[in-house]
Amino acid sequence: MKPSVSILLVDDDWHLVQSMAEWLHELGHTVYVADCLEGAHASLQQHQIELVITDLRLGGEDGFQLISHVRETLPECTVLVMTGYATPDTAVEAIRAGAFDLLTKPLIDDELQLAIGRAVSHRDITRENQTLRRQLDRRSGLENILSHDYRMLKVFDMVDSVADARTSILITGENGTGKSMIARAIHERSSRRGKPFVEVACGALPDNLLESELFGHVKGAFTGASVDKVGKFQLADRGTLFLDEIGTASAAMQVKLLRVLQELQFEQVGGTKTHSVDTRVILATNEDLSKAVGNGTFRQDLYYRINVVNIVLPSLRQRVGDIPLLVEHFLREAAETCDRDIEGFDSAAMAKLQAYQWPGNVRQLQNVVERAVLLSRSPRLTAEDLPPEVLGLVADPMAASLSDSGAQPVPTRPHVVPSDLDGKSLREALEVPEREIILHSLRQNQWNRAATADALEINRTTLYKKMKRLGLDDPRLQFAGDL
Repeated sequence: MKPSVSILLVDDDWHLVQSMAEWLHELGHTVYVADCLEGAHASLQQHQIELVITDLRLGGEDGFQLISHVRETLPECTVLVMTGYATPDTAVEAIRAGAFDLLTKPLIDDELQLAIGRAVSHRDITRENQTLRRQLDRRSGLENILSHDYRMLKVFDMVDSVADARTSILITGENGTGKSMIARAIHERSSRRGKPFVEVACGALPDNLLESELFGHVKGAFTGASVDKVGKFQLADRGTLFLDEIGTASAAMQVKLLRVLQELQFEQVGGTKTHSVDTRVILATNEDLSKAVGNGTFRQDLYYRINVVNIVLPSLRQRVGDIPLLVEHFLREAAETCDRDIEGFDSAAMAKLQAYQWPGNVRQLQNVVERAVLLSRSPRLTAEDLPPEVLGLVADPMAASLSDSGAQPVPTRPHVVPSDLDGKSLREALEVPEREIILHSLRQNQWNRAATADALEINRTTLYKKMKRLGLDDPRLQFAGDL
């Protein structure tokens, strides 16, 4: 059965209109009629019209006016033109005005049916494209963030929830966890995605240059200011400004940021004119700002102003299951860039990658994979292609620095990878890492089983059963070394 269409017929030949309307109604369409522009406009306002069929000559009125009106007010409505005075120029003009097709009088029934069918197909394709575009917009910004870890999935959900919120957002996490990618994803999934996304690394600029960078300056404001300069806040107007390393901002800069975040107003360096902007601000830091507030290096009022929504990105140590996924992605990129035929890492090398603590997180992992692709002489990458710190042959200064600074706010659990799965069932293979994870957590919690169950996010009965099955219920284990 052919789809029914809501049609408006417009022609000053009333007998022709009535005849066509009766025939189209017999075909199953809903038909409305008009013999002038005023009547056509009234029908378009009163009814849900999907297709307009109009003559170009409506008494003393011009059918092109109706085409323009439909294009401007009802963009999803399709227009077919019928005329008894068609020329090539007329057809071109009608299409440029917004008509879908042009038919010549006297109309042939089959020709009109085909034209209506094409118009309906065009309408359906347009709607399908709009649906697909909305789906792509929904995914936009997250397609390059690879993860199936439940912590990151929660982050993705939060990105969706806050994408169109007007409030500031604080993204926290260690270096290399992807804070800038999450900030860009928030922008791309918001209604501001068509506007600028401007990024500023606050820690890379001294305080006086940072102020000029953010707010701009007027000519003569300081030595070297030979022309006026527009700041990042103005460049990001109606878009998003991403301030990375916000924890490095000085006390004076923090005062200025607090004002612009509260009032969205500022003055350029050396200027007196107050500028207003509609800029959405996303901030990021790898520092613990609550501690900075406690020791007086970060303003408490600014902290509460920016910490309305806090997105905490887990370290790579906390999402070790994502390492094979990330490695595969980085391998493809590096192999394509270097024009190398690479099969991937063998199981021993992958075990080393998953056992390493990754103080530099995803950024460090990408560098390690690129290094292996560049230096390897074989399509199959092995542990020999990994740097010494990943193999545990030398101390990792990044890991030592991370430990000394106390920058990791969340304690990690050991990530154990079975080194040999040959001849083992899945249950047997999983028992080894499961036992080590539970044993590690028991020791971390001084063998307090209730605290261990809470840390592992399982109930105590399940923990007791697992301890018994894995031989961890022996009290002598509390005083033993690693078993």
